[in-house]
Amino acid sequence: MCTLSKAACSGFGDTAKTHAKIFDLCRRGRLDEALQVLTSISFNAHLCSFFLQFCVDSKAEAQGRYLHDHLARNGFPSDVHLNTKFIVFYSRVGDVNSARRVFDEMPHRSIVSWTALISGYTQNGYPRRALEIFPRMRQLGFKCNDFTYGSILRACTVLLYVKSGEVIHGCALKDGFCGSLFVQSALIDLYSKCGRSEKARILFETMLVRDVVCWNVVIGGYAAQGLDDEAFGMFREMLSHGMLPDHFTFMGILKACGGVEDLAKVHQIHGIVTKLGLCFQSSVSGSLIGAYGKCRSLSNARLLYDIMPEKDLVSSTTMITSYAQSGKQSKEALEFFGKINQYAVVMDEIIMCSMLNVCADLVFLSLGQQIHALALKKQPFCDTAMGNALIDMYAKSGNIEDASRVFYEMENQNVISWTSLITGYGKHGYGEEAISLFNKMLNNGLKPNDVTFLSLLFACSHAGMIAKGWEYFHLMMNEYKISPRAEHYSCIVDLLGRGGLLEEAYNLVCDINMRPDASVWGALLGACRIYSNKSLGEIAARHLFDLEALDTVNYVMLSNIYASSGLWDDALNLRKIMRERGMMKEPGHSFISSAKYQMPLHLDKV
Repeated sequence: MCTLSKAACSGFGDTAKTHAKIFDLCRRGRLDEALQVLTSISFNAHLCSFFLQFCVDSKAEAQGRYLHDHLARNGFPSDVHLNTKFIVFYSRVGDVNSARRVFDEMPHRSIVSWTALISGYTQNGYPRRALEIFPRMRQLGFKCNDFTYGSILRACTVLLYVKSGEVIHGCALKDGFCGSLFVQSALIDLYSKCGRSEKARILFETMLVRDVVCWNVVIGGYAAQGLDDEAFGMFREMLSHGMLPDHFTFMGILKACGGVEDLAKVHQIHGIVTKLGLCFQSSVSGSLIGAYGKCRSLSNARLLYDIMPEKDLVSSTTMITSYAQSGKQSKEALEFFGKINQYAVVMDEIIMCSMLNVCADLVFLSLGQQIHALALKKQPFCDTAMGNALIDMYAKSGNIEDASRVFYEMENQNVISWTSLITGYGKHGYGEEAISLFNKMLNNGLKPNDVTFLSLLFACSHAGMIAKGWEYFHLMMNEYKISPRAEHYSCIVDLLGRGGLLEEAYNLVCDINMRPDASVWGALLGACRIYSNKSLGEIAARHLFDLEALDTVNYVMLSNIYASSGLWDDALNLRKIMRERGMMKEPGHSFISSAKYQMPLHLDKV
């Protein structure tokens, strides 16, 4: 028998109706109205958490922040579950500082609170912070659950910290969580992406239960390591086990298709994707376009893009990147960029970096400067990738001062940043500046790579610094244990040749521990052209005729050597051979930036 009064029952009924109204408004996406109702009633932690989950799912940042401010202004009591939900919310909208502030102000925390913060840091690109708080959590006596281990292992994977991952693997084993699918998938992902493919495969084979996530992790890990045959083998095995692939599966296997540039396999995967109805799923369509682009089938990539009912950011970015990476369709990239710009597609950093590479290749400074302005509006300080692209663009456009300015305004420079500016200095004849920058790079504790030394040798060659060039060549081999490639030998031959040391250059070519390629013999022939050295020029030219039988440049250079030596009959005979073989020197040309490419960018669409 009910002992509540009529008034109490009536109040209870009103509360239930209010709750139902809030639930209904949330489910219909009318969050502003739901928020009005929620803030007009007495505090209910469960109801606030329910509303906040809708904000998380729909990334409704304004409504979630308003609720947080409302609760803080009115001094409502702290609730562990609700505060944890706020950590999840702020992490979801990318505000990890607010998430950390909520965490720090919590009088009491649960393992779920710690896990939410670790996951938030990892998902928003701060994996080191996640690794910093993990030991503190354990020191305070909190016992991890499987989601905690999965999240911290993701941080190790992002950083490729395999040793830290192995330590955490041991902790998970000790706590009895290595049987969790979530932890097992995270471990397989870690080991496969850190180059421990055998260990990842052993873990996978010992799993008693496998879901589609586990298969995706193995396939994606093989693809990330360039083990494309293994990725295809796992994909076939997955299908044979009756597993239905999802969009993550196809993202991994299409990356493998692009890695081996196997157009036939891309067509096959495209067919499977179409049958499963995933063709226009954003990530899958972007992966298909990218795979076609890697296979140099830009017509198929563009066809797929054009028939898409909605042109999203992922597919537009991939299309631009495919054009930019082709190296031969830069003008098409410009036209495509102009088209999506007219549609006011929101530009992200990847599109802008790709277009800066196109601008660099075409020496199209005006558009590059517009993109730079767009990037600054989006983010006042360039991130590393954007900064590197800008340095390259300005340097190739002859604007070395702006290239230097971008470099010194960057918050974080990596080895690519330093190398790009060294390259710029070298190409414009600033040999001393290139060497000075290299020394600063070493003083900052960065380790140069083979491309850094190639740029440095190029700078020494064009500045006539023969002794310095030799010094850095030996430093590269002896101190940094970097084996020279043909490009390095080509630079050294060019360095010696420009200095008139043709015999030394020829002896070096004869002594290198690889078969000299066309770039090496071409450098020697170019030097022989400068100094009219007929005997060495003929030797270099004969090797080039074998390596590049149809390249007219080599015949013309040898003909010029004959002519400059007064051997007119030999020069005429060589020209006659070219005519008999139907060889015509390709005329020079340049790309003129026409008015149709002077496009005003939508600076408000960032």
